[in-house]
Amino acid sequence: MKAGAAPMGRMKGWVQGRPLRKVMGLALLAGAVSATGHAPLNLWPLAILGFAGLYALFRIAGGWRRAALVGWSGGTGYFLVALSWIIEPFLVDVARHGWMAPFALVLMAAGLALFWALAFGLARVLGGRGLIWVVALTGAEMLRGILFTGFPWALVGHVLIASPALQLAAYGGALGLTATVLALAVSLCGLVGPRPLPALLGPGLFAALLYWGAAQPAPAPTPDAPLVRMTQPNAPQHEKWDPEKAPGFFRRQLGFTAATTDTARPDLIVWPETSVPVWLNYADDALAAVADAAGGVPVVLGVQRQEGMRIYNSAARIDAGGQVGALYDKHHLVPFGEYMPLGDILARWGIHGLAASEGRGYSSGPGARLMEVPGIGAALPLICYEAVFPRDVATAPARPRFLLQITNDAWFGRISGPYQHLAQARLRAVEQGLPMVRVANTGVSAMIGPRGTVRAQIPLGQAGFVDAALPPALPPTPYARSGDGPIALLIFLCLGGFGLNVARMRRTKSH
Repeated sequence: MKAGAAPMGRMKGWVQGRPLRKVMGLALLAGAVSATGHAPLNLWPLAILGFAGLYALFRIAGGWRRAALVGWSGGTGYFLVALSWIIEPFLVDVARHGWMAPFALVLMAAGLALFWALAFGLARVLGGRGLIWVVALTGAEMLRGILFTGFPWALVGHVLIASPALQLAAYGGALGLTATVLALAVSLCGLVGPRPLPALLGPGLFAALLYWGAAQPAPAPTPDAPLVRMTQPNAPQHEKWDPEKAPGFFRRQLGFTAATTDTARPDLIVWPETSVPVWLNYADDALAAVADAAGGVPVVLGVQRQEGMRIYNSAARIDAGGQVGALYDKHHLVPFGEYMPLGDILARWGIHGLAASEGRGYSSGPGARLMEVPGIGAALPLICYEAVFPRDVATAPARPRFLLQITNDAWFGRISGPYQHLAQARLRAVEQGLPMVRVANTGVSAMIGPRGTVRAQIPLGQAGFVDAALPPALPPTPYARSGDGPIALLIFLCLGGFGLNVARMRRTKSH
């Protein structure tokens, strides 16, 4: 055995001499380590080492079945840590939903890990080399963001959001970051293989990427930049709709809206998702109070509304006199949260979505649309979960002046969920080269520049407001023009090419 191959060889011997359950346990641990790159820990160097460990286990796992089990175990460990905040919504009403919390986390982690199992097994069938593993797992992460309405939360590439490599998202989005993480993991494993010198190319290129990303200039607001006021009432979810406390949160918002500072009055005031305690259909007095507090400044706020038998989660622009000048209905809803499949039937047994109270819950709006803000330009409204999906941004009818996310992150607790949601908002800004105004009920509200820099914020769990200048937009990025299309095509072509090569080799052996 060559000296350079000794570490991998010894590990292979150890793995092959152990029961499968112990190998799967090691993969579970490596997956959990890989999740430490996500907010709030942001330990992205450690996360990359975790993925290197998963790749090493994949290489020495044996056949495709064992490889798939390694992938499933690694994915389960990864999602158990990365999505631990999933239990928080079930703890808002512990008496009714608390018992579901551990089952929800374990089942979701194990279910999403099936995508990784598919990737590991397929990569083994197609030859088991590093490039195949990178392509297959990147493809699995792409499918995870699409199938069953999609859930692209905690993608592999998200571990780089806290690093200067985030700027690569302007070219390849989250999938480009994912492929970068996995390719680097393969290179690190190569350093203990029989040919370590070629493997140095990966870490060298990554170091250059970090240097390049850190050197990218972040455009500062101009002296005449529009001023946006972000308000954060900090209403705990279990108190948000309490009839005795909801009026107090509303009055708190009115106070933030009317407050004067040493700077000029803002050009726009933004309230978070569902921040008006009455439905839009019956909110004339409430909207008049909002307009009076704003003193002629337009206010964008979250409100529920009813149209016939349908209920919508909406964002409304309130103009002088309390008139609704523009309206947007959320179109990408959270399954089992904002609506229940077969909701009318399940409602007979009292089963509703966690954020819904009637039958099927919310109805989806017609799709992405722009909201004109006088004196500033067009905003692309995104309500909560919609900012997780790059395709929801890409389907806008035209390029906006800025992205506008209103959200109620009180559902996500105070440990990891809100910080991961904020990180994904930063990613959307970089992908599009656009600033984002992000206003959350309990935080973190933030003004985000087009390079993903947080220029102003209200910390998690605090009530207050902040006025921040809106940074200029960058020219449309390559990702803004093409989206995930080029990477998706490349994945398809690579997997097809690998498959044809395996078929050709089998035909050759059969002859």
